[in-house]
Amino acid sequence: MSELKTIARHAGSVWAGQLAVMAFGVTDTLVAGRYSDTALAALSVGTAVYISVYVGLMAVLQALLPVWAELQGAKQFADVGRSVRQALYLCAITAVIGLVALLFPGPLLRSTQVPIALQGEVESYLSVLALALVPALLFRLYSTLNQSLGKPLLVTALQLGALVLKIPLSIWLTFGGAGVAPMGAVGCAWATVAVNLGMLLVAVVMLRTQALYHPYRLWQALEAPDWPAIRAFAKLGVPTGLAVMVEVTSFTLMALFIARQGTVASAAHQIASNVVAVLYMMPLSIGIATSARVSFWRGAGNSAQARHAIFNGFMLAVLTSSAFAAILFVAREGLASLYARNVQVALVAAELMVWIALFHLADALQAVSGFVLRCYRIAIAPLVIYAVLLWGVGLGGAYVWAYVGWGSIAPRPEPSTFWICSALALTLAAGTLMGLLAWVVRQTDHKR
Repeated sequence: MSELKTIARHAGSVWAGQLAVMAFGVTDTLVAGRYSDTALAALSVGTAVYISVYVGLMAVLQALLPVWAELQGAKQFADVGRSVRQALYLCAITAVIGLVALLFPGPLLRSTQVPIALQGEVESYLSVLALALVPALLFRLYSTLNQSLGKPLLVTALQLGALVLKIPLSIWLTFGGAGVAPMGAVGCAWATVAVNLGMLLVAVVMLRTQALYHPYRLWQALEAPDWPAIRAFAKLGVPTGLAVMVEVTSFTLMALFIARQGTVASAAHQIASNVVAVLYMMPLSIGIATSARVSFWRGAGNSAQARHAIFNGFMLAVLTSSAFAAILFVAREGLASLYARNVQVALVAAELMVWIALFHLADALQAVSGFVLRCYRIAIAPLVIYAVLLWGVGLGGAYVWAYVGWGSIAPRPEPSTFWICSALALTLAAGTLMGLLAWVVRQTDHKR
């Protein structure tokens, strides 16, 4: 099978699973939007906080993919199992950090001036989602292991099965019925807890019973912490997690800053953010698949095949992101109407999707660049690039334009202000990361 087909097949499997997970959020957005505008606004703020915490911590664990893929390429199978066991310690540390953030969100909500009427429901929503965090992080380890081995279909099957349960659970617990009182946005959170626990339990059973995992000796006794190994994990994972948190918190703070513009603005922004997240699943999947192949070939000592995998990964990302951006631009009004029954919310959301189409093109290029850079153990430089551009140019520039103004340019307190600046910042970040990757690959090959 050609390298392009291998990457496309791997990415397609990951994409299907990631879409199922994103459908959790789409389901909650649609259900909350049908329940009430207030529930949708609370979901917007609560989801922004949860995603900032979860995605950042998840990225710490996802960053271990090239480590295990290299061991797979070098045929050091038993070392894969030992490395996975050591990663459990890192997972425990990330879980503690995440639980503290989710259980005590009050200072953040107050400092960002989230309306008092929303704060109570947002805090209740997050306190329930805290129960889903630990199983979600453990399942991420399972998912990363399968992706590093080039076997994502097992994960995809679990995620698709979970979606079948998530949809009716969210509807039932949000609107109530059969003896259950309506819970609003909190009902969506309880549905998430249930499906995350279910996926983890099935994953454990599969690790115990499937012959695929036997060569890796995963179920040997847990060794004492190997701090040099854990520090090596952290050296790669922590900057990666922070970089992802910079990217995600730019959305979080955007949602919190937009919240002061009112319920319509928050609801429209939630729809826009959800569309961006769904679109991102394809470049994310391509980045995962490409990094797995690049690391595999690096572990096997074949730098030429590693470069070939990089080229094919970028080619696939450009083709798919261009197609999705075009579809979004054409279908923006109908898509916005599908999300919201409030006409004003739908109109604002449709306007935002023009900028989202441009945002997605840059998002695809930066995503693949970031994943492949980690194959070469480059993690700190992307963090600096994201912080300067996404926080400085994107969020900072948007805040000034929206609420302060630029000299003779009057303030423009609209959700689109933030999306315009974010699209510009992400385009600059994508170009910088691609240049850095080209330099790193040349330097690495020259040393060989």
